[in-house]
Order: sequence, then C-alpha cells, then structure tokens
Amino acid sequence: MFLAELHPEEKEAFLELAALMANIDGNLSVFENSILNKYKKEMDLEDYKIKGLAIEDLLKIFKTERSKNIVLVELFQLIYSDGVFAEQESKSVQLIKEHFGFDTNEYGSFKDWIVKIKELSVSPKER
Repeated sequence: MFLAELHPEEKEAFLELAALMANIDGNLSVFENSILNKYKKEMDLEDYKIKGLAIEDLLKIFKTERSKNIVLVELFQLIYSDGVFAEQESKSVQLIKEHFGFDTNEYGSFKDWIVKIKELSVSPKER
C-alpha cells in the first residue's frame, strides 16, 4: 500500500523483515507467500533474494516516523493475512513496537485499522 515511499535500503530491509515475520512460526502460509510476492512487486524487487539478516539490524535502517509507520502497518497486514496471530509473531511485533518507540494507543490503532481492512477484504460469501 505505502511501500513505494520507502528508500531503496528501507525497501530491502522491509522485505527481509517481512520474510522473517512470515516464516517466524515455521509455517509460510499461502496467504503470507502471496503477500510477500505482492510486496516484492510493489517495491520492484521481484528478483531480490532474502539474506536472513537479524531483526535488530533491520530495525535500525528505519529512521523516520513515516517509514516506521509504513513498516508496522504493512507487517500487520502480513501477520493477519492467515487469520492467526502466533505467539512468536506477537513477541516480534512487541520488539518492533518498542524499538520504534510506539506507545500503546498508537500501536493499538494500527492493529485495529488492519483488522478492519482485512474484514473489508473478505467477500460477503466468506463471512
């Protein structure tokens, strides 16, 4: 949605972070894989190969408030794509939240917004 706004270094770091989050529970779902491919296309990184960088190193790359907001919103979309918010995902999101300095209300707003977007994307037949 907003990934085109990231700088080239941030795009690669985001893709690394997204791949880490998608695989954190040991199960890359069809939904998560689809979103990862969408991210690659949106950022024009279809040929990018995941390097497996450490989360702490990746988070340091995002310096502006705007890029941190984009990262959190997009990661929530990925996390909720399979309908499961696993414990490992929760712990990683907490780490990201703390590193980026988000307060509880701001974090809750992002989370609620993504849940609402996911609900809107489900067709009436699927409800």
